[in-house]
Amino acid sequence: MTKKINILKDESGAVLVIALIMMVVFTMIGIAGSFTSIFEIIISGHKRGSTNAFYSADSGVQVVVANVDNFDLTGKYVDNKYNPFTDANNPNPTNAKMTITYDTVQQGAPRGLGFSATGNYEFKHYMMESTGQDQTELGSNKSTCTIEQKVVRIVPTLQGGN
Repeated sequence: MTKKINILKDESGAVLVIALIMMVVFTMIGIAGSFTSIFEIIISGHKRGSTNAFYSADSGVQVVVANVDNFDLTGKYVDNKYNPFTDANNPNPTNAKMTITYDTVQQGAPRGLGFSATGNYEFKHYMMESTGQDQTELGSNKSTCTIEQKVVRIVPTLQGGN
């Protein structure tokens, strides 16, 4: 009977059990840290791709706005739509897809600009839609971004009888 009590009081294997439990806990912490860092790398890659797509779409808008000939209605627009990147005067380094739509319904000066240019001016309203894609992603799942921007062209009308 005393031998059984001595076996229960013998703690010679407790250090091994505690060491194994600590190794399992530290291994789990290491695996969790690895998964977290991999997840963060994936998120930062998606953010980079979406930022790249945004700047690609924005470059399409900036190139088109810089060329006033894109807002001339003589012969370019079909069904009030025009793709400015069919013209050699509009470079397209980021391969953005662009459509300019002439809005025939909206008339008058644009609201909210704090001025009223009436009288000898005509206002032509356009809506631009530029879509850009991530330029660095090699896979098939590329980030895309679409920017819509309104442009109003102020055109002086002809003065009569001077």
